[in-house]
Amino acid sequence: MSKSYIPLHAPIIKGNEFKYVNDCLKTAWVSTAGKYVNLFEEKIQKYTKAKYAIACTSGTSALHISLLLSGVDNKSEVIVPTMSFIAPINAINYCNARPIFMDVDDDYSLDIKKTIEFIENNTYFKNNKTFNKKTKKQIKALIVVHVYGRSVNFEKLYLTCKKRKIKIIEDAAEGVGNFFLKGKFKKKHVGTLGDFGCLSFNGNKIITSGGGGMILTNNISYAKKAKYLTTQSKNDGIFFVHNEVGYNYRLTNVQAAIGLAQLEKINQYIELKKKIYFIYLSLLSKSKKLILKKIPNIASSNYWLNIVEFTKFSKKSDLKKFINKMNSHNIEVRPIWHLNHLQKKFKKSETYKIQNAVRLVGKTICLPSSVNLSRKDIKRICSIIDE
Repeated sequence: MSKSYIPLHAPIIKGNEFKYVNDCLKTAWVSTAGKYVNLFEEKIQKYTKAKYAIACTSGTSALHISLLLSGVDNKSEVIVPTMSFIAPINAINYCNARPIFMDVDDDYSLDIKKTIEFIENNTYFKNNKTFNKKTKKQIKALIVVHVYGRSVNFEKLYLTCKKRKIKIIEDAAEGVGNFFLKGKFKKKHVGTLGDFGCLSFNGNKIITSGGGGMILTNNISYAKKAKYLTTQSKNDGIFFVHNEVGYNYRLTNVQAAIGLAQLEKINQYIELKKKIYFIYLSLLSKSKKLILKKIPNIASSNYWLNIVEFTKFSKKSDLKKFINKMNSHNIEVRPIWHLNHLQKKFKKSETYKIQNAVRLVGKTICLPSSVNLSRKDIKRICSIIDE
């Protein structure tokens, strides 16, 4: 008989989720209005210390609205790392804009040095705007993606973007619970540093609302406009007057109720996931064939996914064999994302010195990291890896 299935990252429902959802059902407040939507926004705002938080249907919708509010359109470009989930790239496409793909460093984060180099050498500044020398299009925004529970140290890039009037959007979908420990951003939560921060509460995140996202900003004008756009741009709700194109992006009360209950346990979840990380570290530390990627000490981590880099893998087929082997033992592992500059839709997009991302994508695997993963589970996973 096969052993029980170990998923990559499953949600844990152990708090007030049933209580709050039942309250929604009993009172019939199940749609986009209701007390839990407002309460969830307030609690996220308090937890992250952002001045404003606007709930929406997903991290992708949060990115879309943030790009629109940054003025991104068909005459502009957005700088973005090639290594990320495709959501930020799709959001750029929703605005009919063009991505410019950057490399990543050894921590899978946007390569800050190369990005600054690109801005300084491949763009020019005119009339308080930054333009691409090659395409002559304005670069209106840059998306910093905090991946796998890690945080990007982008202090220097922050200063460059402010000087060049480039809006900063933080994709913090995988970084809820991460606070910077040092430097200019000390004690700040990821997503509260740029012009906009985008969170995700998808089912595979450290806390979930089933689906759902949040826009963070410290600018009241942006906050008001984000709320307006995500609720169908209502100018007069009674007579259905809409002066702009709006979006059905408001989070439902039921989802917010789940998210609120999850948020109440986030510190407990982070502690449990930290223990999981250190168990992996102790069991895999002597391996000569792989390296458990350590967390950069620039910020605290929610330890969302544990990732390993294989030192001996040289081609994609090596990775595929390993994945198939783990799956045959009822253990779910995944490679990191297919690089976005190689996606069919974006192959003709501009790139800049992408080298490290290509190396990492063929050597990296994400290991099971659910909050309720036991020491016994981790030992089983590591023993199969040892084979």
